[in-house]
Amino acid sequence: MSEVKLSQHKIDQIIAICDEHHNKAGELINILHKTQGLLGYLPADVQKVIAKKMKIPVSKVYGVVTFYSFFTMVPKGKYPISICMGTACYVKGAEKVLDELQSQLGIKVGETTPDGLFSLDSLRCVGACGLAPVVMIGEKVYGRLTPERVKDILAEYYLLDAL
Repeated sequence: MSEVKLSQHKIDQIIAICDEHHNKAGELINILHKTQGLLGYLPADVQKVIAKKMKIPVSKVYGVVTFYSFFTMVPKGKYPISICMGTACYVKGAEKVLDELQSQLGIKVGETTPDGLFSLDSLRCVGACGLAPVVMIGEKVYGRLTPERVKDILAEYYLLDAL
């Protein structure tokens, strides 16, 4: 598990989230969800704070974090990119789009660019099969994506970040 040094302010915020949910074991997913919303990810130190406050084993917290793909123990980029690799997207060329994303960003699936701008993940299905292949950047959906369009789309985000 990745370790980070938490400030007392962050620890207090995590404890407050646990308290909002009355430290109930049945609220663990909600607590993790809200904590990840606050911090962006759930490293080992965060999991330990939650486990201690809720009086449950760290292994239980870790088990939930690693079971659900929504949770992450590594920081995501400012602009998280998710490419759909479901059947429709795959058949329509998602693998070539993924190859181009990896080439343009210089990272593999599961990694974040050194500047912290982009992270790259793959999903089973986005639910937009009619737009295959589909890539999401944050909440924005890009459909019928081709490798040739990748560079221009990424350029939009580089420009946005420069403002």
